[in-house]
Amino acid sequence: MVKKTYTNEEIREVATKVRKQVLKFALERGGCYLGQACSSSDVLATLYLAVMNLGESEGNPDGIKFPGVPSETNMTYPRGSLYNGPTTAGYDRFFLSPAHYAGVLYCTLAACGRMNWEAVEHFNEDGWIFEMIGAEHSPGFETNAGSLAQTISVACGTAHARKLKGEDGIVYCYMSDGELQEGQTWEALQVASHYKLDNFILFVDANGMQIEGYTEDVMSIEPLKGRFESFGAVTVEIDGHDIQAIRDAAETEHPGKPLVVICRTNSCAGLPFLAERKPFLHFVGFKTPEEVAEAEKFMESM
Repeated sequence: MVKKTYTNEEIREVATKVRKQVLKFALERGGCYLGQACSSSDVLATLYLAVMNLGESEGNPDGIKFPGVPSETNMTYPRGSLYNGPTTAGYDRFFLSPAHYAGVLYCTLAACGRMNWEAVEHFNEDGWIFEMIGAEHSPGFETNAGSLAQTISVACGTAHARKLKGEDGIVYCYMSDGELQEGQTWEALQVASHYKLDNFILFVDANGMQIEGYTEDVMSIEPLKGRFESFGAVTVEIDGHDIQAIRDAAETEHPGKPLVVICRTNSCAGLPFLAERKPFLHFVGFKTPEEVAEAEKFMESM
């Protein structure tokens, strides 16, 4: 099967569909992690359509009811990784670290044809696998994220295991910049550098905001490029809304070293009417009739 080559404009259209659907969730369900959809949709759409080498989805395109946690009587526990295709040698693997980006990931899977749009309507619905904060059974998730910054350790461990087994395929990890305040992030990068994990690529959503406000006001993480480089990673810094820049960054040569792509993003990208809420865009809801009307009017124009 020949993989389709997507144009930058086609990828941008997918990202717009994702933002529109997450905005719809925020309107219908009392709020959603909408700022994250604004900042990450371009990168996630580009990764899925133009960067990662993933096989066909093996997940149920309509989603399934949550069958309960693994146990002796429940050995068919669903894995969210099925929607990213096979995890065998030769295929890339994808780890989403900030689990509250789940809605963005589900919509990206749907927009890329890995599940039906009707399935995504079960988002945050009791009894289904489409949780607002994803777990290992949620579509697109390889593992539970646990506390922020734990997933990068799992991703680096997976890349190391692939190296030891001689398996081809890149391990991609996507993080939020608030997670860079966690020590475990830097321990994982140190390990990736020590073991020369050039089969590991980290994308960082550097939107500059977290739940308490501006990231720099909570705990400074700059200069990011210099910090990543000091931990042994080849590091590039790009506009995270420039599709071609994202594609080019993923092709950066990094023999014997992990690659980090710092994506400078805007939590209002595509939805400029949210700018007046900065820096509090971690979870967005529309409470007053005026707010609802403004959001609905903008959604109709998308």
